[in-house]
Amino acid sequence: MNNIKYAIEGILFAAGEPVKAAKLAVVLDVKVSEIEEAAEELKAEYARDHRGFDIIDISDGYQICSRPEYYTYIREILGEQRNQPLSNAAMEALAIIAYKQPVTRGMVEKIRGVNSDGCINRLYERGLIDEAGRLDAPGRPVLYKTTDTFLRCFGLSSPGDLPEINLRNIMPEDAEAEAKPAESGGDAHAEGKENAEE
Repeated sequence: MNNIKYAIEGILFAAGEPVKAAKLAVVLDVKVSEIEEAAEELKAEYARDHRGFDIIDISDGYQICSRPEYYTYIREILGEQRNQPLSNAAMEALAIIAYKQPVTRGMVEKIRGVNSDGCINRLYERGLIDEAGRLDAPGRPVLYKTTDTFLRCFGLSSPGDLPEINLRNIMPEDAEAEAKPAESGGDAHAEGKENAEE
């Protein structure tokens, strides 16, 4: 079809969330490579024209987002009701989940050495983490993983883009050995989340 890139632009604008490249290809009846080429053309066009938004790569797909340099102005218009920064404790818990996912609340607490209920609840409410099934262990505790919202907020395309760090002594061996999800996917909440702000 003609103007594939503008069809992609319209879809991403209306979606307001990441859309897989493969899904775009099916809907537009083109190859994934054509979607990727069109997306790159849009990015170049936005950069050339100094547009207020950009297309970012996220989770094998794309999303339209406003450019970081205009964040101050956007904040003035939209307000700061949901802009309270994460505490150091929440950031610490988030880092553990990001690097060791999927992990249980207990595993996070074992690494941090303190109760992490409040931290994990806040991260969940902001949509930065989600359930990833349950651990095949007594009590079947919930496993947590990071979300697309986390990737977007930190400018990552996938968890594999996280900076490399030495994890040798971060997680106790017994906790790491236990981190095997149950065969069943478990229940995962996928609705009612607020988008987290940077």
